Amino acid sequence: MTDPTPATPPSPANGGPTPRPDGLPRRTRRPKAPPAERSPLELARRIVELAEDKKAADIILLDLSALTTMADHFVICSGGSERQLGAIADGIIEALRDEGIRPIGREGVAASHWVLLDYGSVIVHVFTPPEREYYGLEKHWAEAKTILRVQ
Repeated sequence: MTDPTPATPPSPANGGPTPRPDGLPRRTRRPKAPPAERSPLELARRIVELAEDKKAADIILLDLSALTTMADHFVICSGGSERQLGAIADGIIEALRDEGIRPIGREGVAASHWVLLDYGSVIVHVFTPPEREYYGLEKHWAEAKTILRVQ
């Protein structure tokens, strides 16, 4: 037989959390994953995998370490639409956040046809094909060693 009395919601009177001033319940924080210790190359390869998962096209991983101190690696990829650009960038950010890695910054929006994610040692460029061709990062960094190319 079940108890016909309804369960009382948690409140300060019965040991629950105090409500916010606006009456809404307080958010509970998800436990943070410990930061993953990865080399820049391991991080770059993980980003390539995540971009592949979101169906990014023409993914290239460049090693810039011998050419600049700005970053060790560039990951450059393309998306066929604004929606896909957003999905690629958001997919990378969310998956790495779950692994304890947060970007230093994000520049651009899908509507601008170029999204940049800065992970310090790895910089990710997500373009639409016309903008990728126009800016020609692969040509500007032609001296960089190509580590990986996924067509």
